[in-house]
Amino acid sequence: MASRAPNPFAAHWIELALGAATAALVAAAFVPAPAEAGLFGKKKPAEDFTAVRLAPVAAPPLAAPAPASGAIFQAADGYAALHEGWRARRVGDPLTIVLVERTAASKSSTSKLDSGGGFGITPPTTGALNLFNRSDASISGDRNFNGVGTAGQANSLSGEVSVTVAQVFPNGTMLVQGQKRVTLNRGDEFVQIKGIVRTADVDRDNRVLSTRVADAQIAYTGKGDVARAGRQGWLSRFFQVVSPF
Repeated sequence: MASRAPNPFAAHWIELALGAATAALVAAAFVPAPAEAGLFGKKKPAEDFTAVRLAPVAAPPLAAPAPASGAIFQAADGYAALHEGWRARRVGDPLTIVLVERTAASKSSTSKLDSGGGFGITPPTTGALNLFNRSDASISGDRNFNGVGTAGQANSLSGEVSVTVAQVFPNGTMLVQGQKRVTLNRGDEFVQIKGIVRTADVDRDNRVLSTRVADAQIAYTGKGDVARAGRQGWLSRFFQVVSPF
């Protein structure tokens, strides 16, 4: 039976398809992935930690001064209740978060198994059943297993970050957010925090512990030469994705 001659047009299209797939793979490998996402994943939207600023109050024109009420108490100049003092309670008010984060976790497990057994048969030494030696009629077996596993994790963060009130809720809680940016000679360092704070937890110095912040989002990140030196390159991340091991 004669073999069919290869179709040059089909071979040409297959070559073009393989070339396009190879070019797409190389192009995807050479695109550097952001630090916040995986190699081929979409970049997550950046969390907003910016301070909340209120619109400045325009000064009244000189031609129309505010009428004097004649009273000592002026609500327009700001008012704070006697039991509240000057604690942050309105949108835009600043307060200080004292970072006292310290957590530690550890876990260990150990298992061990040993078992053994054996039996022997004494064959006859004479007669027609004397087919094998006595040393060949014994069986024994041993089994053992030893497993050990440990895991541990610890972190610590201390310092202070001043934030602003972003929202005030009717139940007496506030959404606070802010960040601190420290610029060094080879990069920037960011300390960002966001969460829910009770008005009653703010002390008279406008300070609250980070352990009192609900739904806290605390980030300590950096960018620059030092941060890039401590991050894997795009080629290393690519081979980690495609490696089957």
